[in-house]
Amino acid sequence: MAVVALMAAVSCTTTDAAQPIRVGAIYPLSGAQGPGGRDEFRGVQLAVDLVNGDGGVNGEPVQLLPIDVSSGEQAPGVIDGLADQGVDIVLGSYGTTISEPAANEAAARGMLFWETGAVGSMPAPSAGGSSFFRVAPSGDILGSDAVSFIAKELAPKLGRDPSSLRFGVVAVDDAYGATVGDGAVAEIHASHLPFAGRVTYDPHHLDAGAIVQRIARTKPDVLFVAAYLNDGIELRRAMVREHLPLVANIGTSSSYCMPAFGKRLGADAVGLYASDKLDGEYVDPAGLTPDGRTMLREARDAYEQRYDTEMSAAALAGFSASWALFHDVMPTADGISPAAIASAAMATRLPIGSLPSGSGLAFGAPGTPRAGMNLRATSVIWEWVASGKRAVVWPPRFATTPVDPIRIAT
Repeated sequence: MAVVALMAAVSCTTTDAAQPIRVGAIYPLSGAQGPGGRDEFRGVQLAVDLVNGDGGVNGEPVQLLPIDVSSGEQAPGVIDGLADQGVDIVLGSYGTTISEPAANEAAARGMLFWETGAVGSMPAPSAGGSSFFRVAPSGDILGSDAVSFIAKELAPKLGRDPSSLRFGVVAVDDAYGATVGDGAVAEIHASHLPFAGRVTYDPHHLDAGAIVQRIARTKPDVLFVAAYLNDGIELRRAMVREHLPLVANIGTSSSYCMPAFGKRLGADAVGLYASDKLDGEYVDPAGLTPDGRTMLREARDAYEQRYDTEMSAAALAGFSASWALFHDVMPTADGISPAAIASAAMATRLPIGSLPSGSGLAFGAPGTPRAGMNLRATSVIWEWVASGKRAVVWPPRFATTPVDPIRIAT
């Protein structure tokens, strides 16, 4: 009913005097993924406001049509509703479980889906680089970077040979967990590191204690975790309660990187790492280009003034991806059709550090393994350096503090 009401409102707000570029924006604004989804949408909205304040896209204002999509089951119907209203550009979606069915339906309806933050979704066959584009780093990269960091950077600081460490993976059993977990496992094998095993879990029936006991039986020294916020917190508490002996523990987006993770775990988070995107308050501006620094400053100031809080990783991802579309891609397109925008996107090249998120822009060509993926997407490694306090420690270009190999609670 809410979607129907919104569609009716949209159809009544466009007039002949002003023909805005209508863009769907599907995000989980409520439900379990609501906190991150709202942040990412706020970043999108801020980018649109700044673009419109500067004259829009070639003089045409952008009109966002936000729809609360809290589950993947809703996504195809919402995409169809937008298509039926003549909307053929869609932004989304923070959550992989939402992005995947949304992107597939958008491809089937001849629409362009511009993914701003979800890391694990895969486009429909042949859609990458033509109707699907992801600006943020993909989940397999986050997983790979996590393992690589532990093996190449942390292990030597601990005086350990990485080939003597057993690497284990625990991941939620869905599209997000599969993609990120696959990236971690692939890097373990590619680097010829000992593989302890992979444990998956059902997010709807979480028994953290039982999962940790399963993990313990694989005898990992290093554990990579792909979990949602509440799951990640409960799993970490169970690791401490069960005295799981780990040399290092690293997670990724949706849990280990989030401020609430460190706040709720306190001392039990100290010494843990996360592989994820930058956020607005933890960026070394020296790693950005001059234009990137200017936009980061403007975006961060405007966001904090509007929402009275710092710009989270999700908010910065939403802003940066939307800014790239409306400021760098669409003004160079030969029209605003999905095909014209896709062609312009494939031709756009921005060096790393051009976007406030630290990323650049260069999409994998259709038909290649990374079709539609941003080949210049930036990810970083976070460390919980004190109770409730985190810092970017890798790579040096964006680090705000050196790697500190703190002994973790076991």
